[in-house]
Amino acid sequence: MRKIWIPVSIAALAAADQLLKRWAQSALSGGRVHTFGGLFALRYVRNTGAAFSLLSAHTGLLSAFSAAMILACLAFLLFGKARGRLADIALTMVCAGGIGNLIDRIRLGYVTDYIEPLFVQFAVFNFADILITVGAILLVVWLALDARRGKRTPAASGEDAAQ
Repeated sequence: MRKIWIPVSIAALAAADQLLKRWAQSALSGGRVHTFGGLFALRYVRNTGAAFSLLSAHTGLLSAFSAAMILACLAFLLFGKARGRLADIALTMVCAGGIGNLIDRIRLGYVTDYIEPLFVQFAVFNFADILITVGAILLVVWLALDARRGKRTPAASGEDAAQ
């Protein structure tokens, strides 16, 4: 079942990202902005860089790095290097978000961003960025839990041997 839901989830999330970006291009082009209670605004932005427009002049480098990270995530997912549902979910999200932004970079030469927080000074971002960020946070949580489990197991077996 795992071998089915992972690629289906990646494809569905990347497709949702592309649909949202196409909606943003059509609904928000020409400088139109929609605000939501002073918390968020929807505003169309072309981002040639990575987070916070870093490396804006290096779209090719960003594309190559994104492709390498996507391949690494897929390798971990498909060849069973990640253990557990949390790792699967985290890597699926990172992979889908990376694919969504890579499609933009290859197809358009930039990434379409459209979510702007108004309550804090922050970059405009998109659904793929949310997937990557949440997936990365979940991956850190998984790594911490996995390390904690690893430390408990030898200690527990050592205590058992001493008794």
